[in-house]
Amino acid sequence: MNVRSLCLLAALALAGLLPAYADDPADQWIAKARAACGPEAALNAITSVHYFGTLVATEKVASKDDPNKTEDRPLRLALDSIFQKPYRHRIMLRSEGDKVVETTALDDYDAWTRRTETGKEDQVTLFDAAQIKRLRANTWEFLAFYRGIERQNGHVEYQGEVDVDGTTCVVLVFVHAEDIHFTRYFDKATGRLIKTVTEKNDEIREEGEILVNGIHFPKKLVDKLPDGQVRTITFDAIKVNEDIPAEAFAVPAVPAR
Repeated sequence: MNVRSLCLLAALALAGLLPAYADDPADQWIAKARAACGPEAALNAITSVHYFGTLVATEKVASKDDPNKTEDRPLRLALDSIFQKPYRHRIMLRSEGDKVVETTALDDYDAWTRRTETGKEDQVTLFDAAQIKRLRANTWEFLAFYRGIERQNGHVEYQGEVDVDGTTCVVLVFVHAEDIHFTRYFDKATGRLIKTVTEKNDEIREEGEILVNGIHFPKKLVDKLPDGQVRTITFDAIKVNEDIPAEAFAVPAVPAR
């Protein structure tokens, strides 16, 4: 039930404070991609994004016929995910009837996950430095709208043009670290994001649209893993610029394991 994974799934960078590099092709395409997302004023005003929806996937369970083998079982979870500047993120996944609730959160340089299951003691696990670094990159990706990674000691690489399903795309790689990067394919004609490929070869595509405060958010995220498994997140509602209390992201006051 762990996410971006989500995929699905980053924060900081006030675009208006950054200089424009007219001769930098990456900067030019970032400007076009941002324009496809919404007006500069609306993008720069974002402080938080709150997603409500459903995650549909499969999970590996022991086979009923052979305990030594596993089989795929459909998984459907209610999703509540918040991204808040500069580096706060929380995602809650709930099974039917709240029998199992898994919460994963980032609070700047602290990160944790808590699993609550009916009839069992809560389990809390703290993340290590590498996991926190990845969560911070994810949070930036969800909130920055492509601009300002240089402020986070990252960089963007322009890798030319390729054809994706008949659409000519510009390829930009957002490098947070040697082992954390997001390769994005933008429609050359419109600047619209076609797909994202992570360093782990997860392929994430967006479908549909939800318009909030003039900003175009996807209605659906489809995450295809290298092993062929597919996770789909469908958003029912999206709220921006809520005042989320810091306590929502803080490490729980329970014994950690």
